[in-house]
Amino acid sequence: MEIVLSLAIGVLAASGIWLILRPRTFQVIVGLCLLSYAVNLFIFSMGRLTMAAAPVMPRGGFVDPTAYADPVPQALVLTAIVISFATTALFLVVLIASRGVTGTDHVDGQDREP
Repeated sequence: MEIVLSLAIGVLAASGIWLILRPRTFQVIVGLCLLSYAVNLFIFSMGRLTMAAAPVMPRGGFVDPTAYADPVPQALVLTAIVISFATTALFLVVLIASRGVTGTDHVDGQDREP
């Protein structure tokens, strides 16, 4: 399970970085989204990969803490998803405004053929 998750994070991060380096703004936005998904998966995996385990330890008595998932990374990822959605919406509005002002969707402002 750890290998699959590591590969997924690596592929998402590599794809996101590759798209961020592209000349068009929509590709940059998609690259930022993929990179944020990779970071969210990385943070989520830091809370331990446990199958069918409760996220919070019950009160009373001694309980093995390794049998439970950490709820803090889950809360951080949930917050990051909401923030990345709002940031993506802002980027799309800026993209549309920039396209209307400059007439091109290139990041550097030069209209090149692909």
